[in-house]
Amino acid sequence: MSAIVSSITRRDALRTGAGLFLGFFLPERFLDAQGRGRGQGAGHPNAYIHIGADESVRFIIVKAEMGQGTVTSLSQLLADELDCDWKRVSTEFAPVNPALYGNQGVYGSQSIRATYFPLRQAGATARAMLIEAAAQKWSADKAQLRTDSGFVLNPATGAKLSYGSIAEDAAKLPVPQGVTLKDPKSFKYIGKSVKRLDTKSKVNGTAKFGLDAHFPGMLFAVVERCPVFGGKVSGFDATKAKAVPGVKDVVKISGGVAVVAENTWAAMQGRKALSVQFDEGPVAAYSTPDITKMFQEYAQKPGAVAKTTGDAAAAMASATKKIEAEYHAPYQSHSPMEPMNCTVLVETDSCEVWASTQSQTGTRQVAAQITGLKPESVIVHSAFMGGGFGRRSGTDYVTEAVEIAKLNPGKHVKLTWSREDDMRHDLYRPASYVKFGGAVDGDGWPVALTAKVACPSFFGGGRGGAVDGTAVEGIHTLEYAIPNIQVDWRKADPGIPTTFWRAVGYTQNTFFAEGFIDELAALGGKDPLEVRRRMLAGSPRLLAVLNKAAEGANWGKAPAGHHQGVAVVNNIGSYTAMVAEVSVVNKKLKIHRFVCAVDCGPVVNPAIVKQQIESGIVYGLTAALKGEITIDRGRVKQGNFHDYDMLRIDEMPKIDVHILETNNNPGGIGEASVPPVAPAIANAIFAATKRRVRSLPIRSELFA
Repeated sequence: MSAIVSSITRRDALRTGAGLFLGFFLPERFLDAQGRGRGQGAGHPNAYIHIGADESVRFIIVKAEMGQGTVTSLSQLLADELDCDWKRVSTEFAPVNPALYGNQGVYGSQSIRATYFPLRQAGATARAMLIEAAAQKWSADKAQLRTDSGFVLNPATGAKLSYGSIAEDAAKLPVPQGVTLKDPKSFKYIGKSVKRLDTKSKVNGTAKFGLDAHFPGMLFAVVERCPVFGGKVSGFDATKAKAVPGVKDVVKISGGVAVVAENTWAAMQGRKALSVQFDEGPVAAYSTPDITKMFQEYAQKPGAVAKTTGDAAAAMASATKKIEAEYHAPYQSHSPMEPMNCTVLVETDSCEVWASTQSQTGTRQVAAQITGLKPESVIVHSAFMGGGFGRRSGTDYVTEAVEIAKLNPGKHVKLTWSREDDMRHDLYRPASYVKFGGAVDGDGWPVALTAKVACPSFFGGGRGGAVDGTAVEGIHTLEYAIPNIQVDWRKADPGIPTTFWRAVGYTQNTFFAEGFIDELAALGGKDPLEVRRRMLAGSPRLLAVLNKAAEGANWGKAPAGHHQGVAVVNNIGSYTAMVAEVSVVNKKLKIHRFVCAVDCGPVVNPAIVKQQIESGIVYGLTAALKGEITIDRGRVKQGNFHDYDMLRIDEMPKIDVHILETNNNPGGIGEASVPPVAPAIANAIFAATKRRVRSLPIRSELFA
């Protein structure tokens, strides 16, 4: 791999000791089957491995860990090709430095699919250099040498050298190009459910999350924000707040009024005593019914075309059997267990930030902009995240913390959001509305589908008049062989801040599309599984997981009183099919089982894949059955888990996960199982009750 380079001259910058130090390039875009980054050159190194004289193997990792198992899986890729002792592997989060690491951030489940080949090539390259160093020391033919668990072995003589003993010699050698990767049959770690590297520290409390940042004499802050999105402070009286014991100062910042104190409790009590007046702005005119009406009205207007196949209008006009349906999904909060927080120290010529963030580079840029410092004078310390789901790709909480710290130079300042802050000032998953039209032919097979989508952009202000692909993904990316399709999008933005949410647009659009496919099956008098099988004949990966899920669920032979629903999705490079098994007894819904089949290409750690499938189903269940952010005069009505409920243990169904082992390109897994949850349930409910679920969350009134 031409992108791997020897980087010993940068050892001091990364505080490494003696040994072999290699830098290598991890692409910021997806890779092709040969591991090449599409549309870009090799670039500069942005990840590093250090093999120490003490036999340690240290992986400086540019990705972030928010529970998805990235630290472990990436290390497995590297360690397998390096053929080192797994127990010697340690990791650390890289500091933010574009000169060394490029753009640092975690989005779109890219951690494995964008680094699968480069990490293997990096390990193989380091192993080749260690073999060369041993061959020179022994005056042996390197082709006759082999490696095992951190040693180079000479089978002819029985001699062996540890990696640490020859690491310095290897570091002096030229970096080989075009190294040969292992045959998967000889993998030691890849494809194995090795224990996660971060489990021990998270169990014993030594793992550092953003909220764990603590320094002697530090200050603590909370912010009073306008309850209406986009509103501004018009005035405030801090007299009573400053009288609260422990409160040090009350200051206005761009996002509201900050109370700074000796501890978080004092800051929160000071905020309660604060008197603030706001100019609420235009969003105060909107409540949820107004927003729903706006979306419905926008759906009637001409939209930007996202997909056109055949002539859907003509097919609809000539069809004798057709149907229309309206689907709706609400705003959703991310609600990670660790609320937003950030600790900052601003001094005359430097700024340090401690944050649980999915956007390390963005955090650095924001801090530099606010402080007026050069970016290289800003140090960002990445921490473990207590959940992210896309929320921590935003930097609004970092902005607030840096602004407050700038007003308190020389002091560490920790900003903490309460649960209510987190829920009422989130960057939400957009609400969305779709008006569908569809038709079947004389034999009952789908021949036309139209979709008029109205929703905000996932990118806030949007990008001009172009289609926001994330707003329609899951509809315009349908792989069903329907001959006539028309999908278009209208941007309807009432001013509620939005951003990515686990699985992004697929979360609501898969519910819409898979629900309507079921409606077309019913219109044609067809079994919904057989309709999908016929229409996916040209999509072998989706068809394979569909068949596997149906087989695992024993489709059509559910226990007495139980009913099944199916849904499929192709997102983040992985292919997923899901069957839900439910019952409706005494007007009460019970979800008994999910059977999920997934093809994510080569599997690095089966246990982590299973964990992520299960966690995605839990997340998707909460959204399908409970999650709904509603707006009243520009304000979010929900504030905590008493009125934005989470799935409870006794509501958890059984989950069967089937992982298809394939040689397809690597896919992501952290978001793969969220989208099909809601439509699989909705379609099973129809099988049980003959009543359609066209809006979320699924309400108990449906069964009244």
